Amino acid sequence: MLRAFATIVRDNWKWRRQIGRLALFELAKRSRGAVLSWLWLFARPLIFVFVFWFALDVGLRAGREMDPPFFLWLVVGLIPWFYMQDMLRTGSDVLHRYSYLVNRVKFPLSGIPTMYSLSTLIIHFGLLIVLFVVYFAYGMKLDLYLLQLPFVILVMFVFFDMFSLLTSMISAFSKDFANLLKAFTTPIFWLSGIIYNAETLNIVWIQNVLLFNPVTFFVTAFRDALYSKTWIWDDPLVLGVFGLVFIVTLVVTLAVYKHFHEEVPDVI
Repeated sequence: MLRAFATIVRDNWKWRRQIGRLALFELAKRSRGAVLSWLWLFARPLIFVFVFWFALDVGLRAGREMDPPFFLWLVVGLIPWFYMQDMLRTGSDVLHRYSYLVNRVKFPLSGIPTMYSLSTLIIHFGLLIVLFVVYFAYGMKLDLYLLQLPFVILVMFVFFDMFSLLTSMISAFSKDFANLLKAFTTPIFWLSGIIYNAETLNIVWIQNVLLFNPVTFFVTAFRDALYSKTWIWDDPLVLGVFGLVFIVTLVVTLAVYKHFHEEVPDVI
């Protein structure tokens, strides 16, 4: 497994320039043919944010007693979700999406999920600009808690890049697996504490289950840095459980890569 890990790291570093160029090409391809061009990549998430804010805050009055305002709390949770949603839906079947790189071009298998994850992260950085506009508009200040945000984003990128490699290899052998993950994306959204505070749930066993949900971890980490102003290591249990999930995912990814990466081109 250590050899598989070394191979993945070496290939991604060796092909980093090609991965970067392909990530930019993927962004251009997503916006091709649209009148708004690149702006459309940000318009859809922002419309999504507005709809949820209007339904929950204006319609249901869910955040009327929150300070800072509910809108900031909601945006801080939704921005990382847009990245994770894309990685769950498309990233889980990215080898089929770029089958020409698997079969016709000498390109490292592990670099394909990295390329797609990087292109999605670039969109995420654009949405972060919008997030900070909202952040400062509500009178929030620069503070030390914001220093943990780059670390959280880096870990999120690494985790979902790894998750994409694992799931896309499995999806190469079973299209049903990819369809299953796409079908579960909506339930994951509603069950991960994105539009409600998972820490205030009164059902203990549900709170324990959510500890093992990486989506919940990253949404909470964003809110720790930008909203509640706490450190992610203030709760060692939450950080420890995520560390366990990260290690298990890494081990499983390396095991699957080691045994099946040479067979993937034959089944794509």
